[in-house]
Amino acid sequence: MGYTFIGKDPESDVNGCPAVWVGDDRRLLVQGRRAGDDVQARTVADSPRAEDETLIVLEPRMIPLLKEAIRVAESG
Repeated sequence: MGYTFIGKDPESDVNGCPAVWVGDDRRLLVQGRRAGDDVQARTVADSPRAEDETLIVLEPRMIPLLKEAIRVAESG
C-alpha cells in the first residue's frame, strides 16, 4: 500500500505537524491533535466511536490540504 503525501500544516514546527496523505486505495489519512476529553464527550452522542477511533482536531489552515487530498482521491 502506497501513500501520496499531500502536505503538512505550514505553521507547525518540525515535530508533531498535522498532515494529510491519500492512500493508493483512495483513503484519506489525517494526522492531527486528539480532541480533548470535553470535546469528545460533547460529540459522542452524535456519532459514537469504536475502540480504534478517535476525534482529530485540525486548524482551518488545513482546509486547502484536505481539499487537495479529496481532489487526488477523486481523480483515482
